[in-house]
Amino acid sequence: MPSHTILLAGANRGLGLGLAREYLGRGWQVVATARDPDKAKALHELRSAHQGALAVERLDVADPESGAALAGRLDGRTLDVLFVVAGVSGYKDVPIHEVPPEGVAREFVVNASGPVTLAETMQPLLAPNAPVVFMTSVLGSIAGNTTGGWELYRASKAALNMFASSYALRHRERPVIVMHPGWVRTDMGGPNAPVSVEQSARGMAEVIEARTTPGIAYLDYQGATLPW
Repeated sequence: MPSHTILLAGANRGLGLGLAREYLGRGWQVVATARDPDKAKALHELRSAHQGALAVERLDVADPESGAALAGRLDGRTLDVLFVVAGVSGYKDVPIHEVPPEGVAREFVVNASGPVTLAETMQPLLAPNAPVVFMTSVLGSIAGNTTGGWELYRASKAALNMFASSYALRHRERPVIVMHPGWVRTDMGGPNAPVSVEQSARGMAEVIEARTTPGIAYLDYQGATLPW
């Protein structure tokens, strides 16, 4: 029986790398991307340990031409899951009126419009019922914003949720998940976060496997529904 294939967009470190390890452990074929594959040492080590199961590809999620080039290189493959993991947070403690316009633009493209543009580009490669997953955050919940802070990041993830909702309406047959990974011990989450990369990756994989219903859901790594 042929194995399934997942495309992980943004997998050279942190949660993306953890997801690559998780899916390889489940016997999947993994296509993992990095903006600069030559510097993705951990991915190359993982590829060496899983001969033939992991492909490392170049992708800048903010560049539509980069996405189109990747789709061309993957032509002929079928993707059973697309998970856009890539994201940035460059102005954590800066109120929006102090962020330069180019900083706002960069974060919105990488975190919000770029992932959905990539999903549309990969549409011809997706299996008919393949879930499309976008890495969002509980910080993108407008209803859940009771503390403020992280203003640009919050807004970019709320925008991603909205773009993903529109994507789901264009592709009503497809399960779409905007996924909160939990507060995870990564470069962004910090060393005091309560959830390990391994716990988060395992939980997200289980949630994706269980989600077969068409339409969009805003879920965390344990399967709980989050408020928009």
